[in-house]
Amino acid sequence: MQESFQAKHGGVFFLRIEDTDQKREVENAVTGIIESLKDYDIEFDEGMVSEDEEKGNYGPYKQSQRKEIYEAYAKYLIEQGKAYPCFCSPEEVEEIRAKQEAAKIRPGYYGVWAKYRNFPIEESIQKIKNGESYIIRFKSPGREDRKIKHKDKIKGNVEFPENDQDIVIIKADGLPTYHFAHVVDDHLMRTNLVIRGDEWLSSVPLHLQLFQEMGFKAPKYAHIAPVMKNDNGNKRKLSKRKDAEAAVSYYTKLGIPKEAVKEYLLNIANSSFENWRRANKEKDISEFELQLNKMSVSGALFDMVKLLDVSKIVISGFTAEKVYEESIKWAKKYDKELEKLMQDKEYTLKVLGIERGNKKPRKDIAKWEDVKYEIEYMYDEVFFSKKQEYDWQVINDKEKIKEILQEYLNVYNEKHEKQEWFDTIKELAGKLGYAKEVKEYKENPNNYPGHVGDVSTVLRIALTGRTNTPDMYEIMQILGKEKMAKRFNLILN
Repeated sequence: MQESFQAKHGGVFFLRIEDTDQKREVENAVTGIIESLKDYDIEFDEGMVSEDEEKGNYGPYKQSQRKEIYEAYAKYLIEQGKAYPCFCSPEEVEEIRAKQEAAKIRPGYYGVWAKYRNFPIEESIQKIKNGESYIIRFKSPGREDRKIKHKDKIKGNVEFPENDQDIVIIKADGLPTYHFAHVVDDHLMRTNLVIRGDEWLSSVPLHLQLFQEMGFKAPKYAHIAPVMKNDNGNKRKLSKRKDAEAAVSYYTKLGIPKEAVKEYLLNIANSSFENWRRANKEKDISEFELQLNKMSVSGALFDMVKLLDVSKIVISGFTAEKVYEESIKWAKKYDKELEKLMQDKEYTLKVLGIERGNKKPRKDIAKWEDVKYEIEYMYDEVFFSKKQEYDWQVINDKEKIKEILQEYLNVYNEKHEKQEWFDTIKELAGKLGYAKEVKEYKENPNNYPGHVGDVSTVLRIALTGRTNTPDMYEIMQILGKEKMAKRFNLILN
């Protein structure tokens, strides 16, 4: 998805680590980001390649290592009279806010409330020499009663009051805030398009003002609507702190393939994708042109059911070999029982190949976590280790069931093609007094105890222990007559 958009527009994608908030630093976070990107085949041209290594000509790509660069630009702003040291303690800032709230005045550090905005430079120098703690604030030239107009690549034309807040650009620890760092870095790294969450939309007036005051050309902005979650009937933003679904590792653990996650995200990102996919079932999503102006301006509701439906369709198009490789790779990490079950690759490929590659392939696997349940009955070591509880459906008389199983073993021929195989079941049904055709049964239900489908159900249940499985002809072909007889004998004896 990213590669497609990047390639079509001749762009360069770089990984910059914005780690200036040291309080929120997470150990090995860079490695986690890089591995997550790799899991989804997202390759970047420049940036961090490990915790300490990088590639590209515009580094360092860790903001915490660019401290001197930010300091140089902050000094430049101070020299231009566009920034100043502020010696307010956190308690003083809180006191200012309390006074504003009491007077029902717009809160913030601006205008007459900006205590050190016009503080004499000589006195500031002396305070710094005395070792007093300080931060650097931007001296905003804006006025709240003036408006700015901006065209966002997703939101379209938007209008805001000008920024008049003297925001912090360098914190007490010497590191920049996001506002300042991204302006400096985007300029130096030649960024011309910033795609970010729309929680940053309200910061556009400030960011454009910073670019202008520093004499830089501002990039284009595209603000993406957040993915929403239904929380007891109320919509809220999907939260990385509250919701497991917000982490890419969640889908990896479940075993939802990356192709399905990408497909689902494009479904909720671009309104035209669903129609494109319907018309281009065999094409790779890289051929879809992601258009920012067709992205939703309001947050789409995350739908796990829809994601799993998409995943079923995606997996149904995989070859047996791919399903095997992906599921055993997942099993080695998350399900040792499944890994052990799949050791006989040749046999497992046959099992996974049932109803695969057809016009209407099986859609029973939504995630690799499902594979064990969907295939385990095909393995004797599992089938015979479980106490089978049979729900025989329509034909539930024990003697009639035994009669069907015994008679079928007598007529089953492994060499039969599918039509011959089904004709054999129809003939057996007729011989035992059941309707050979479902239609025939529906027209005269009182003439028969059941129909050929009910006879097939008995065979299916005795063979697999289940009422719902993929194609029974293929199952019988894989198991073979000897294994079939062994399973039928659980009921016959």
